[in-house]
Amino acid sequence: MPAESSARTVLEHLIGEHQGERDLWTDLVDAGDVVDEHGRKITSRTPYQPTRFVYFYREPAPEIPVPHEIEILYRDDSILVIDKPHFLATIPRGAHIVESAVVRLRRDLDLPDLAPVHRLDRMTAGVIVFTVTPDLRRPYQELFAEQRIVKEYEAIAGFDQELTFPRTVLSRINKVHGEMTATEIDGEPNSETSIDLIEVITDSAGRTLGRYRLLPRTGRTHQLRLHLNSLGVPIVGDNYYPEYLPAVPGDFSTPLRLLARALEYPDPITGQTRRFVSSRTLDAGL
Repeated sequence: MPAESSARTVLEHLIGEHQGERDLWTDLVDAGDVVDEHGRKITSRTPYQPTRFVYFYREPAPEIPVPHEIEILYRDDSILVIDKPHFLATIPRGAHIVESAVVRLRRDLDLPDLAPVHRLDRMTAGVIVFTVTPDLRRPYQELFAEQRIVKEYEAIAGFDQELTFPRTVLSRINKVHGEMTATEIDGEPNSETSIDLIEVITDSAGRTLGRYRLLPRTGRTHQLRLHLNSLGVPIVGDNYYPEYLPAVPGDFSTPLRLLARALEYPDPITGQTRRFVSSRTLDAGL
């Protein structure tokens, strides 16, 4: 708020600065959606405060609801473990704000400090761990930073009878900020995935596909998608590899057949081994 102003209250200043939006600012203040820099609610009577800052909660643009529910696998006073559906973002990003797991859960469970320890991209389903209180975020995040988490994924992808399994794929993945896809380039590997073929299956169109178990040792962007694609067996439903196809808003008919099946780790507080397993199933689809 400028040092020079004739406004007597914060609300008067906001209305004066944004002509024609009196009702908007009055409604925001009445709803408690305008706060000072300490998080205290601004009222219609709050005196003008020169050189100080006020913040307001912007109403996001309408979003197409993701028609899938979040399943809670485990909950206590420290952590919340969920089974995330396909198409739901983990955290607010881009056009997906309200339709994200963290916003849904904070609202539905009244857990304002809930935060994910790790993330799954919007198209990947499966197990995610959240901390309930801020003091636990660091010890849980350190588990991932120190690679003490065993992550198991499942995918349905193409099948090539010339490929032998199990096998380990190593490559150098490069992701340029602002570009939708990542690439594998020459150089020292920075990604590693162990892959095994669980079974050979046939979809309704008669295509022969494989169900794979993937154990990533690293967590590069799109690592699992890239590693299967590099073998010539891209994941079913992948609109990024081998060719990027922009998603159609509101189309939930073709999920990426990739699932974070299980997480196992030593609890940073108790030392007890914890393992959480998704109850979701991947089908080959059409």
